[in-house]
Parts: sequence; C-alpha cells; structure tokens
Amino acid sequence: MDAFCIALLFHLFSPGSSTCRTGCSCTDETSGRSLLCMETSLRQIPEDIPQDFTKIRIENCRLTELPRGSFSGVRALEFLWLNFNQIALMNIKSLEGLANLTELRLQGNKLTSVPWTAFRDTPKLKILDLKHNRLDVLPEHALRHLPALTYLDLSFNHFSIVSKDVFVSWPLYQTAGSAWGKEGLVANVVLALHGNPWLCDCRLKGFVGFIRAVSPPIILMNSYMKCSGPASKTDKSFYEIQLKTCTAPAASAPETNVTLPLGANATLACSVKARPGPTIQWMYSLKIIRGFVATETQINEETTSSQLFIPYLQLADGGIYTCMANNFIGNSSVAFTVQVASFNSSAPRPPPAPKLASDDTARIDVRIAKQTVHGITLEWRATTDDPAETWFTIHFGKFDSPKKAMTYIGPGVNSYSMSNLLPVTKYEACVTLKNRPPGAGRCVVFLTGSDASELEQRERLIHIVVIVCAMALAVPAGMYACTTEARFSCADRCVDLWEKHRRHGENLQRTERQGTFDSLQAPSDEGLCRDSEVKAKTRQKDKDGRNGGNAAHLY
Repeated sequence: MDAFCIALLFHLFSPGSSTCRTGCSCTDETSGRSLLCMETSLRQIPEDIPQDFTKIRIENCRLTELPRGSFSGVRALEFLWLNFNQIALMNIKSLEGLANLTELRLQGNKLTSVPWTAFRDTPKLKILDLKHNRLDVLPEHALRHLPALTYLDLSFNHFSIVSKDVFVSWPLYQTAGSAWGKEGLVANVVLALHGNPWLCDCRLKGFVGFIRAVSPPIILMNSYMKCSGPASKTDKSFYEIQLKTCTAPAASAPETNVTLPLGANATLACSVKARPGPTIQWMYSLKIIRGFVATETQINEETTSSQLFIPYLQLADGGIYTCMANNFIGNSSVAFTVQVASFNSSAPRPPPAPKLASDDTARIDVRIAKQTVHGITLEWRATTDDPAETWFTIHFGKFDSPKKAMTYIGPGVNSYSMSNLLPVTKYEACVTLKNRPPGAGRCVVFLTGSDASELEQRERLIHIVVIVCAMALAVPAGMYACTTEARFSCADRCVDLWEKHRRHGENLQRTERQGTFDSLQAPSDEGLCRDSEVKAKTRQKDKDGRNGGNAAHLY
C-alpha cells in the first residue's frame, strides 16, 4: 500500500503530468506524449506546452500566425501538424529550438510565402506538407536548408513559373551520383507539384524539361501536370508541349516618318517580337502618354502589335513619339517622327473633320466648379447637335504661355480636374469642340495665391484669389467677368491690386474654399474690376464707332 501511494504522488507531481488544456486531449504512447486539439476556440499557440511532448496536432483552431519561438520550449517535438487553420504569417524564427523535428504539415492554410531559411533550425526534417496554400514564388535556394527532406508537397498552390534550379540545388538531388547509387543509403524522394496554374511559356522551359527527365529515386506524386496558359497551350500536358528559349524584345514599324495635315487623325503602329510577351508603352517628350488611346493586338504567340491613336492633330502634337517594349531579358524601342502640315494657299485643303455642331449653333459655358488645396475642377456645358458623341479639347497652361497643354476628353464627360498648380501664378483654361482652337466664350483665367505662413505649413498652398476673366459664363450674383476685348487690362489690373494688397499686409482669405463661384468672391477687388470693365466698354464703343462693328457683350 505504501509503495502504491508513493507511485501515485510521483505521477501527480512529475513534470510530464501537467493537466491537458481544456478542449484538447493528451495521450501517452511508447514513442512519447501527444497533444491533440481539434476545432477548439484556440486562436494562438499555447505558451505552457510541456517540454516532453513529441507529437502536437492543432487543426481547425483558427490559428493566424506562427510567431517566433512558437514551440521553442518543446525541444523533444518530432511531429507537428497544423493543418486547416488560417495561418497567413510564418516568422523566420518560428521553428526555433526544433532540432528534432522530422515532420511538419501545414496543409490548408493561407500562406502566401514561406521564410525558407527558417528550416535551418530543423536539420532532421524529412516531411514538409504545404499543399492547398497560396504560395506563388519558389526561390532558387528554397530547398538548400532541407538536407534530409524526402517528401515535399507543393500541390494546389498558386505557382505559375518555377526554375529547375530550385530542385537542382536540393541537397538530396546533388548527391544522386554518389549516395543514390548505393542501395539502401537514401530512400525514394516524393515530390508533389500538380494542381498549380502553370504558365507554359519560355520561362518554364527548364522546369518542363526537369519534370520530363525525373526518374527514381525522385518520384512525382502526380506526373500528369497541365498548362493553364497561354491560351494556345491551356490544358495541355507537359509531355506534349514544345517550349522555345526566351528572347529580348525586337520592336519595328513599317513607317516611322508621318506627315499629316492639321486636324487629321493619326495612328502610329509598332510591332514587337518577344518571348515572353512584352510590356509596351508609348512615350512623347520623355513622358508616358496618358491622354491618347493605345491598343494592343496579339498577332501570334511571339508578336504583339501596338497602335497609338492621336485624334485631330494640332501643331503642338508634332514631334518624336517612341514605342518602348521590355520583358525580363531586355528592351527595345522604335521612334516615330510626326509632322503636322498647316494649310496654305498652294496646297489643296484636306476634307474637314466631321463636325458635331457648327460655330453658329454650338455654345460652351465653362466655369470653375470646385477648388481644393491642390487645384481646381473645370465644368462646362455645351449645346451641340449630338451631345452623346461630342469630343472636347482642354487647353491649359500659364496665361502668358503661347503653347498650352492639350487634353482630349471623350463623349459624356463635362468636367476635368487640374492639380499641382503653382502658387502666385496666372493660368488660362479653355474648352473647345474637338480640334478647334480656343475662341471667344470658351476660356477662364484665374490667379493662384499663397502667403508665407501657408508656404511654411505646406497647407492650403493653392487658393484662387480672384477669377480674373470668365467668358461665355453663367456668372452667379456678385461675380464679374471680362470679355475678350477687356480681359487683358482687367486681368492685369486685378493682379496689380492683389500684389499691392499683399505688400501692404492685407489679409487674404486663408481658409480653404470649395464649391461654386459664390465661394470665390473677392469683394475688395470687385470695384476695381468694375472700373476696368467700364473702361473696356468705353474703348469698345469707341472702336465700334470707328469700325462700324458690334459692341462685345459683357456678361
């Protein structure tokens, strides 16, 4: 009886007899103790797992990560199963202290990457199961730290391109000539790679060759691997495809010197041969073209055609355009010289571009609809014969610049935002139908401003001090605008006044103003601009009296 009591006390107080976690079960086996947690509320690795466990199985417990030293206290651990959790992050030191680990299973988690150097801490690992995760990259030296690995399952992940060098650098593969030739030294190696969306282009050539050449002791769990792309090879087996070597792009064009009349449409086309398919961009004056429409057509597996469409050529559209193509091997480009011929009396005029509305019937009302700390938003209304098919051109730049940047706006759009405006700068923005040049009634001129404190704070850097001129405008109460004849004197006069106010310390409105014209009024300047308008009217009347013309209407 005394001996039985002594044995019972020893069992209760021995280190290996701690109470099992709630919802889990613990068993004692000849090979060691085991912990089994299935579908419990466990959301993180327990910190108090006894160190004498040799098997741990935690599944369907909603674990989300493996932090550093997750099982470092369980140094006897040999088998670790963490299947069907939600593990998305694996720390580079998550396997720290597991020098005796021989089997790791992480099936059915959400891993998008694996820190392969983490396996430096598991030199005895023989089985690694990573199937049904979200892995898409396998680094060249991923298997370098797995010298004992004989079972690797990477099936049903997101791999599309893998280099054969990954497996060539596998220590067991490198010993094939010496150890594998000696019976009984090395067991067969099982490799599972099926169920991935393989992209069978030139980049997969080496890997496909490796799969075809695999022979014992390497055994493919499923040798019938299929292509998921490109379209010409979809659902074909690795054993029935022929892949070519990758090549750098070679760009060419049938015609690189283009001369067209003002107002014509231009289409520049370049052809690119490359394996794999290239990325193609069009450049103009060293900037990527975003305002024109570029389309691509796949001619065959190796050739892509790209076309840049330039509608309604203006003189400013002339210059050098470059079609640039690149893939991971190299790049190539072809340059186009575009010349825009203006009309003259000796040359026949080309047929005019189709007009949606004549100058007599078309009317564009433009205004600044919104102001932010970074810029403005233009809004316009146009009366045309077919509004659903109306294209617009925005001419925008500094007021005194003879060459304005042009942006083409497609049908159905009646607003456009300009950002990154400079402080204390006068700008002009015009909206025209299609390729027509700016005319009366289609422009606004405005001035940006900022004081020293705002510049220091880098806040509210841009605000509209005064709307100098708005032609053909639906002007709200309290605002003013100038006609084509009066706008220059009015603009200059308002700018001068603003400069005087700034020098004398008058406080300009500092709060960020947004909304319609009603929020952009400058009452202190309004009287002066009215004086300018009166002077402009007087000059216009005198001019009309001399020339017999009609007086310009002042809105």
